[in-house]
Amino acid sequence: MYQPASNRYQQMKYKRCGKSGVMLPRVALGLWQNFGSVNPIENQREILRKAFDLGITHFDLANNYGPEPGSAEKNFGTILKSDFCGYRDEMIISTKAGYTMWPGPYGDWGSRKYLVASLDQSLKRMGLDYVDIFYHHRPDPNTPIEETCEALSHLVRQGKALYIGLSNYRPEQAKKAFELLRENKTPCLIHQPRYNMFDRWIEDGLLDLVEEEGVGTICFSPLAQGMLTDKYLKGIPADSRATKNYFLKESDITEEKLEKIAALNEIAVERGQTLAQMALTWVLRKDRVTTVLVGASRPSQLEDNVAIVNQPELSKEELEKIETILASK
Repeated sequence: MYQPASNRYQQMKYKRCGKSGVMLPRVALGLWQNFGSVNPIENQREILRKAFDLGITHFDLANNYGPEPGSAEKNFGTILKSDFCGYRDEMIISTKAGYTMWPGPYGDWGSRKYLVASLDQSLKRMGLDYVDIFYHHRPDPNTPIEETCEALSHLVRQGKALYIGLSNYRPEQAKKAFELLRENKTPCLIHQPRYNMFDRWIEDGLLDLVEEEGVGTICFSPLAQGMLTDKYLKGIPADSRATKNYFLKESDITEEKLEKIAALNEIAVERGQTLAQMALTWVLRKDRVTTVLVGASRPSQLEDNVAIVNQPELSKEELEKIETILASK
């Protein structure tokens, strides 16, 4: 029988999510990859146990995570029942809907029919009565945003979700959704965008907006799909994601990028950090981001990631050096 580490809450730091009463761990675990039906469930169990032992209380899923779609939720539910059944109230569990999940006109985007049906299916797969956060995964250009927001609010009123989140919304879209959700008396808790040293679009208005609106921010892909790790310091290894044509493609890793990665790594080494640790520290700099969302293929990666909560912040001089490297051609 699994017994969580008694000192788990001493190993993590927590930050209030926007203006809500929710405290989130500075490092959260995403189940986007490595938790599908094609992955060994025992390894998944070890990763989840390690995460909880390290004080990670937030576990982030979506209806289509796998592969196969839905299998990450199903596996998470299996492990939740066998290992964590007495700890549900110590967890923040989130899921999403917005990408293609089943065939036909009702299995994608942002209609009320799709969102309600998707969450019902997600709850069954995970064996839960409710999720803590339900996200709309991406804006729908064809469904009125009023319909999408009312569907999200409806699910909160039903008790199937405690809070609402948005993901991949641009500032103008997010602002409208925040207004509608607030009018519905179900304000948005959190926004989940992609953000890392190589992808900084949220600095163009979104970070300012969420701060003004009192909404938290949790960033995915903080390591740029592995580019901001030591994996690519000597080129592109044969077993990397880039060679398997996943979300990161070999063509994304240019000579210019490799030069920047090497230069950034020199700063990390001087700080006594790995490149990955420095990249995570950078995302959380100045406390503008509530939580950084990491993935893991083995438990030891989580230990390395969580170590950042007790490592020094980036100095003004280090931030300037990083900016110079990122701006170089």
